[in-house]
Amino acid sequence: VTTKDMEAGKGVGWMGGALDFAGGTVVHISSGVSALVCALLIGKRLGFGYEDMRPHNLTYTALGAAMLWVGWFGFNAGSELASDHLTSSAFAVTHFSAAAGAVAWAVMEWITRGKPSVWGAASGAVAGLVCITPAAGVVNPMPALIMGAAAGVVCYFACGTIKSTFGYDDSLDAFGVHGVGGTLGAILTGVFATRACWDIDNGNRLGLIEGETRIFIGQLVAIAVTWIFSIVVTFIILKVLDATMGLRVPHEEEVQGLDLTQHGEEGYIFV
Repeated sequence: VTTKDMEAGKGVGWMGGALDFAGGTVVHISSGVSALVCALLIGKRLGFGYEDMRPHNLTYTALGAAMLWVGWFGFNAGSELASDHLTSSAFAVTHFSAAAGAVAWAVMEWITRGKPSVWGAASGAVAGLVCITPAAGVVNPMPALIMGAAAGVVCYFACGTIKSTFGYDDSLDAFGVHGVGGTLGAILTGVFATRACWDIDNGNRLGLIEGETRIFIGQLVAIAVTWIFSIVVTFIILKVLDATMGLRVPHEEEVQGLDLTQHGEEGYIFV
């Protein structure tokens, strides 16, 4: 549904309609859920569970998170396809949510581990960015802070407690941040969407904050459809690939390293 269609009231769909300003469902939920299916079908890396596989280059982690943060302004605000008041609003709420996510994740680390970390703050910022993506054009700054903080807390537990409980190997926490964060963002979009930010339905109320349930129910339906579609299609694709070319390299090649065995890249020592 295009911006013009939504303004004309054509955004109303299943169960009253669903809102997704910049791709929270089609980008983050779908990719996160697909990543979980991949992790379950492909299996764990060699050494997972008993070798030290913690992140080891925090300089690149911080640099990458900063680049994502800046680039996300174009991702969210740019989804307006114009430069107007809505673009500015989407830009601002994107920044606030990311900041709140970084702080919330760091606070959770402080509470549970006794010390916040750069890696945690970077993960929290991305969680906040993911959460605000579907809502960027329809929520105000204060709800954006709440959404970012909620994403920091919920995704922290998803990447820690849930992953350790079920034991799957999601090395980049694609499901914990994007799948869970995108789902949370889609739900909270149905809570905080307001006409004060963008009157896309000809004066009709939008989110639960305005006393309307129609959009909220539509969000839940959209989430369910996205989850089911992503699981089924990803499973089929992986099974086809497994039958034709295989999903994993041989044990010996994995031990040697995929840079060398798959790409022919190796380091050189000059003396």
